[in-house]
Amino acid sequence: MEQKPLSPTFKIIVVTVTCVIVGAVSGLITKQSVETWYPTLIKPSFNPPNWLFAPVWSALYIMMGIAAGLVWNRMDIQKETVKKGLLYFAIQLALNALWSFIFFGLHNPMLALIEIILLWLMIYETFVLFNKVHKIAGYLFIPYILWVTFALVLNASIWWLNR
Repeated sequence: MEQKPLSPTFKIIVVTVTCVIVGAVSGLITKQSVETWYPTLIKPSFNPPNWLFAPVWSALYIMMGIAAGLVWNRMDIQKETVKKGLLYFAIQLALNALWSFIFFGLHNPMLALIEIILLWLMIYETFVLFNKVHKIAGYLFIPYILWVTFALVLNASIWWLNR
């Protein structure tokens, strides 16, 4: 009996749910520190209000999931590029969660700064591969790259102001 291929919608849902779960776990890691430790830090004037982070990250996780699902759906067409792109995607998603643990869990802005640079590079590499496979998937990664660029500058500023 031949197996029916997974639908594009199913693939998008699986990856999106995975991303949202990673985001929720990251949120749990940050919650206590956002209420206790984070308010004690000196922050730059461009620091956004705390309420902005959850909706922005939720939207980004959804866009990331859709992008990865679109790429996964091209496995039969561009197998090697898709496999590499999804591997990079998984690595950047793990680094994304690790940043929350380092910054908010360990209260270590300097180590988080080093880690977010690695995260940014992996996001960029994922974007390049996703863009080769599916243009819309590449476009869906642009807000993520922009937000993490902002987060990198914010992280560096917080580290600098609190060293």
